[in-house]
Amino acid sequence: MNKSFCCIVDIIMQIYSHIEGGITVAAGFKACGVEAGIKYADRKDLALLVADEPCAVAALYTTNKVAAAPVHVSKERTASGIAQAIVVNSGNANACTGEEGLFNAYAMTRLMAAALDIEEQLTLVCSTGVIGVQLPMEKVAAGVEKAAGSLSSDGGHDAALAIMTTDTVEKEFAVELKIDGARIVIGGMTKGSGMIEPNMATMLAFITTDANVDAASLDAALRAAADVSFNRLVVDGDQSTNDTVIAMASAKAVNRILNPQHPEWSRFIEALKTVCIELGKKMVMDGEGATKFVTVKVTGAACDADAQKAARAIAKSPLVKTSWFGVDPNWGRIIAAVGYSGAMVEEQRVQIFIGGSVAYDRGRVADQSDLDAMTEVMKARAFDVDVNLNLGEGCDTVYTCDLTHDYISINAEYTT
Repeated sequence: MNKSFCCIVDIIMQIYSHIEGGITVAAGFKACGVEAGIKYADRKDLALLVADEPCAVAALYTTNKVAAAPVHVSKERTASGIAQAIVVNSGNANACTGEEGLFNAYAMTRLMAAALDIEEQLTLVCSTGVIGVQLPMEKVAAGVEKAAGSLSSDGGHDAALAIMTTDTVEKEFAVELKIDGARIVIGGMTKGSGMIEPNMATMLAFITTDANVDAASLDAALRAAADVSFNRLVVDGDQSTNDTVIAMASAKAVNRILNPQHPEWSRFIEALKTVCIELGKKMVMDGEGATKFVTVKVTGAACDADAQKAARAIAKSPLVKTSWFGVDPNWGRIIAAVGYSGAMVEEQRVQIFIGGSVAYDRGRVADQSDLDAMTEVMKARAFDVDVNLNLGEGCDTVYTCDLTHDYISINAEYTT
């Protein structure tokens, strides 16, 4: 390991360090996950996340024009920049459910507000699961009451379990850092393993911090973090009706209020980006049926937008993704995807590398030793695909996975 790399690592470690836990590691938050029987008879499927007091909130929502009822409710409420509690159910998306679905989404917030004795306007709601089915509100009501009595500062892990649908593992990540000499914690949990596509991928994500930060600055930070994380994920190219990312800041830490003018603002931004990137990676690694985690990097594009087009085209291509599953270094599918991506491309300038081995180099194709080396790389759980268009300074990175037989089975039988 060279000296300069060691220095970089040291600098990063001075900014933040990874700690165990999720949404309740930050001071000022409690959570829980309980069994409500909404769809599943023997697993947690309803979660609460509650701040001790009303606090700053920021949120991002699906870009799908068909948005679920809870998205409309929470979007309306988070516009104020203040919130205190979130109720989340899995097993039922409450999407495409009409006026009854919207009434039920509001009802979930009323039930939580009453159970917690807080203002209804400070409550948010998220749902995930099957589209087009009405919520079993008697079960939801009983679950909310049960959850309200189960809140704990150690309840973050149970909450992470409760929001899972086709996820095979819970997804949590947290870091700590010092700002103004005060300990700051940022923690999060997420769910999502299918219907994942950049620009909010089906995913729900919840971020908490005890930092003292105003709502407008938290919103700016969340957007910056989402742009390099949740907006850079591809599992299957589908966008969900329910995608939501919500961040809450309790201000329990004793730092001076954070905003872009604060001298340590960049430290907070980098830590938040790390939490979101790691949560995003966990979603891709748990992609439905996935066996490979692939980082697609495009450099040398005419502009960043072109790099993004090329990276997404590669990451979404069923032909490319199935070749990864089959451990087949079929680089021809990669360059074909780049060619139809809409990015500016000159074939004789393109370079493609799989795990560092040359697949295609400005007209020179891989020989057998290169192909053998790439095959060995692709046998690993994770590998990189690097494409240099050699046309400019544009660059982008997307995180994705392979496409497997299990993905088809999971989604062919999702509602049955």
